[in-house]
Amino acid sequence: MGNRHLAGNTADGTALIRTDPLLKPYTAQLRERFAHYQRFKAEIEKTGGVLGKISQGHQYFGFNRGEHEGETGVWYREWAPGAERLALIGDFNDWSRDANPMSVDDWGVWHIFLPDSEYADRFTHGSRVKVHVVSRDEVTSPLRGLDRIPAYIQRVVQEGDADFAGQYWAPQHPYQWQHRAPDFDINAEGLRIYEAHVGMAQEAEKVGTFVEFTQNILPRIVDLGYNAVQLMAVMEHPYYASFGYHVSNFFAVSSRFGTPEELKELIDTAHSMGLLVIMDLVHSHAVKNLNEGLSRFDGTEHQYFHAGAKGEHVAWDSLCFDYSKYEVQRFLLSNIRYWLETYRFDGFRFDGVTSMLYSDHGLEREFTGYADYFDTDVELDAIAYLMLANAVVHAVNPAAISIAEDMSGMPGLARPTEEGGLGFDYRLAMGIPDYWIRLLKEKQDEAWQIGEIYGMLRDRRAGEKHIAYVESHDQSIVGDKTLAMQLMDTELYTNMSVSTTSHLISRGVALHKLIRLLTFSLGGEGYLNFIGNEFGHPEWVDFPRAGNNNSYKYARRQWHLVEDDTLRYKHLNTFDRAMQHLDATYHLLADADIQLLCIHEEAKQIVYARGGLVFAFNFHPTESVTDWRIPVPEKTDYRRVLNTDDTAFGGYGAVEGVHYPWQDVAIEGQAQSIQLYVPARSAQVLVSGHK
Repeated sequence: MGNRHLAGNTADGTALIRTDPLLKPYTAQLRERFAHYQRFKAEIEKTGGVLGKISQGHQYFGFNRGEHEGETGVWYREWAPGAERLALIGDFNDWSRDANPMSVDDWGVWHIFLPDSEYADRFTHGSRVKVHVVSRDEVTSPLRGLDRIPAYIQRVVQEGDADFAGQYWAPQHPYQWQHRAPDFDINAEGLRIYEAHVGMAQEAEKVGTFVEFTQNILPRIVDLGYNAVQLMAVMEHPYYASFGYHVSNFFAVSSRFGTPEELKELIDTAHSMGLLVIMDLVHSHAVKNLNEGLSRFDGTEHQYFHAGAKGEHVAWDSLCFDYSKYEVQRFLLSNIRYWLETYRFDGFRFDGVTSMLYSDHGLEREFTGYADYFDTDVELDAIAYLMLANAVVHAVNPAAISIAEDMSGMPGLARPTEEGGLGFDYRLAMGIPDYWIRLLKEKQDEAWQIGEIYGMLRDRRAGEKHIAYVESHDQSIVGDKTLAMQLMDTELYTNMSVSTTSHLISRGVALHKLIRLLTFSLGGEGYLNFIGNEFGHPEWVDFPRAGNNNSYKYARRQWHLVEDDTLRYKHLNTFDRAMQHLDATYHLLADADIQLLCIHEEAKQIVYARGGLVFAFNFHPTESVTDWRIPVPEKTDYRRVLNTDDTAFGGYGAVEGVHYPWQDVAIEGQAQSIQLYVPARSAQVLVSGHK
């Protein structure tokens, strides 16, 4: 990977002010949050720094092969300082709570060694395990003695409707990696992300698998031209309908999709196809379940989480980590290293960052000024943790990518920690999909203000890379509407035939392309699409639950729609492919220089340049523009490389010719111009003769 950001003043974390003078009144707060990080970091330096013990917890806790008094075997260790007694139980000892008691050290770490001489034939790959935890509570407490799943367990399987058990995962023939990750230069290439959920990626009404995703979905992603796939719901979660956000077992691959080896094969295959694989990482909260998760693991409220109200996320019905604790930091930072090294993920999309940053989780708050980012609601422990998390990501794999999901707009989120930033490589441009939804709900496109749209798409923090998107999984969840449904839902099920004439469908298909192309080319240094939305998937996402009679009807993707030549879905899919290949060919997303050439508000026209390309949009609903003279930045002939009105994209094919000679006619502040024909509700992309 190429050089990341240029570091600024490393002394006190106030270098952010150099690029954003509006931060100057908050110099003291910037110093304090950086000093808080430095205090955390100083403690970690005592045990080897970010690549030392703090990120090696999975190699010590849980189940690891080792030696004891000259014998080889398996160590099991568990941090449970509030417990009175622990005992390892499982099918290897007939689930006896007395057969294998554990010992404890002065730091509350419990341990037991299973020598091969005694357990090699009983404690084997696939053995089911739990740990019986007896708390120090009174005997009458329901938490006095519970069978729990080990915190660092790497495999959990469901047994029956509600019961889960850990598995000792040590295959005799572990997966052998075949391919290295593709090279990706963060400063020279655009990140084009295909966000996907393995379970709902198949057409059948069932839970899809890693194997099926590898065989059926990866080729689609590559064909479309994306260079990264982002996998949701990888970490084990007991409730499928949580979309993977109520994590119970942070080191375990969700067994409902397959085995750890099958996930490794998926990632290895993706790498062979030129795809980066990014993981949706949930460190913002955890499931409250006693039987599956970390809640009250040692009998106390305050082991991994905050006690009392601070530890409960009321809106999400989940628990909030106490990031100030060394063992919590070790658990989470080791989790990051584990996924990077064991599974070779190429980075993470950190979920729920806003919730972490503020004590009120940013709920029902309008972030209207800089004071909102530096008031007493800001969680310094969480900020310091995120800075450490990014330090671990980039120390373990300098090429790895970190993306923050933050809707508040926290300054410095995607700037280096040395400057006082939080160290992310990208931030999601979360305001863009919200804006499009609001605009579609409130105004017909005839009333859209083109200058306002342009300003919104360009309104992002300078010097911080953004991932633009029109819609992600958030906009696809039941209760909301995808872009296609916003535009065409009354006829989406009946009038998508290529032989059907429908004004609503024609308008919807045209605007679907224009909105995506505008967002793609203006909204950031990367782009994201949720699985199926590239072809206007006609349904929302609703996982099986009691409220829908446990139906999988809406927890799948109807690929037959895009493969049916009689339907218009293929046109949107073909357009999305062409759009992705624009960046693959011309690297426009890596070009920070966007030049606005003209806006004609009444005519609904806009022209701008980026990456050696000129984009000309005509949003007018009825008026095509003939012999439209547009300014261009270079004295060279231009060639059309994309036209949203092409018949292959569901357009009318009214534009002929692809070459446009430059003319020495000044217009809109440019000394040269060209003329072209752009039909109503269409756009063209032109490349200069120098490209």
